[in-house]
Amino acid sequence: MMNRRFCLKTLTAIAAVAVSGLSISNYAAAADTIEVGVLHSLSGTMAISETVLKDTVLMAIDEINAKGGVLGKKLEPVVVDPASNWPLFAEKTKQLLIQDKVAVIFGCWTSVSRKSVLPVVEELNGLLFYPVQYEGEELSKNVFYTGAAPNQQAIPVVDYLMSKEGGGAKRWVLLGTDYVYPRTTNKILRAYLKSKGVKESDIDEKYTPFGHSDYQTIVANVKKFSQGGKPVVVSTINGDSNVPFYKELGNAGLKAKDAPVVAFSVGEEELRGVGTKPLVGHLAAWNYFMSIKNPTNDEFTKKWGSYAKAKNISGHKDKPLTNDPMEVAYIGINMWKQAVNKAKSTDVDKVIAAMAGQTFNAPSGIVSKTDEKNHHLYKSVFIGEIKADGQFNVVWKTPGPVKAKP
Repeated sequence: MMNRRFCLKTLTAIAAVAVSGLSISNYAAAADTIEVGVLHSLSGTMAISETVLKDTVLMAIDEINAKGGVLGKKLEPVVVDPASNWPLFAEKTKQLLIQDKVAVIFGCWTSVSRKSVLPVVEELNGLLFYPVQYEGEELSKNVFYTGAAPNQQAIPVVDYLMSKEGGGAKRWVLLGTDYVYPRTTNKILRAYLKSKGVKESDIDEKYTPFGHSDYQTIVANVKKFSQGGKPVVVSTINGDSNVPFYKELGNAGLKAKDAPVVAFSVGEEELRGVGTKPLVGHLAAWNYFMSIKNPTNDEFTKKWGSYAKAKNISGHKDKPLTNDPMEVAYIGINMWKQAVNKAKSTDVDKVIAAMAGQTFNAPSGIVSKTDEKNHHLYKSVFIGEIKADGQFNVVWKTPGPVKAKP
C-alpha cells in the first residue's frame, strides 16, 4: 500500500511537470541549476553581429560553471533565436520568463528589438542585460544598459572630428539604417552639430532599410557632397548591410582622406566579410578594440581563441576575433554573477539592488563600474582607424572612464 501511494505521488508530480511544459530531466535538474536566457538573432540580417554574442555568453557560462557556478548551482543556458524579427523578440522573452523561468536574459542588439522586449520584462519583472551602444533616452528598472550611451560614443566622436587633430570636419553625412537607434542618435547629433555652428546645408541625413544591399547611388551622392570640403560620414548602418556599403566605398574609390567614415556599429566581426585594404584609414568608435594591449585583454582574447577552436565556431576557429559587444556581454554576465552572490539570491529585485556599484576588471583596460542610479556603466571611449588586417589602431581616447548620461 505504501509503495502504491509513493508511486501515485510520483506519477502525480511527473504529470504536473508534463503539464507545465518541462521535461522530466529539466524537473530533476531544476533544483541544482539556474536557467539563464540567451536572446540573440542567429539568423536574418542581424546574425552577422549577434551570433558571436551568444557564443560569448556560453563561454562565460562554461567558465563560471567550471569555477563552481553561482550560489553552488550550475548555470544552464536556454538559447533561443528571434531571427532578426522584432515582434518575435517579445514572444521569445515571454517563453524564457514564463515557460523556462530564467533568472536573467542576456540579449538583443538593435534598439527596436530591445523596445520589443522592454514591456515584457517590465510586466513580468524579468531582467535584461543589453550589450550594445544605443541612443539613450530610456531608463528601466528591469534593464541594465551595459553598452554606451550617446555621450560615451557619438558626442566625443563629433568633438574629435571637429578638432584640428581629427581633421577639422565641416560637412556631415549622417547615414543609417531606418529604425530608432540611428534616427534618435542622428537627432541628437544634428542638434549638437547646430549648437557648434554647423549650417543645415552642411548636414545630409539618409536612411536605408534593414538588409539593404545597393549602395551605389548613396555612395555616389556622398562623393558629390564631399566636394564641398572637409566631409565626414557618420555611419549607423547595422547588420549585414555594412558589407555592401563598405564594398561600394572601395568600388567608388572613396578613401578615408577624401571622406572618412566613422562607424558606430562596425567592429572587427563586421569587417571580416569585407576586403579591408580600400578601407584603411576609415574609423570606428567603440569602448573596446581587440588590438588594445593590456594583460586583461590578452587573457580575454586568448580565452576566446581557445574556446572558439574547442567549440569549432565558424569563422573564429581559424581567425578568432573579439569586439566591443563581446566584451560588454562578458562584463554583463560576470557582473550579474557578482550581484547574485552579493544578494545571495537570483530574485530580480534583490539582484537589481546588488548591481549598484558593481565593478569588473574590463578587457578595455579600465575597472568598469555600474552607476548606482542609472543602470549604465562607466566607460572609456576609443576611436580606431581600420588597418589592412581588419584590426583597429587607436588614434584617440578619453583620459579615463566617462559617466553615462542616458
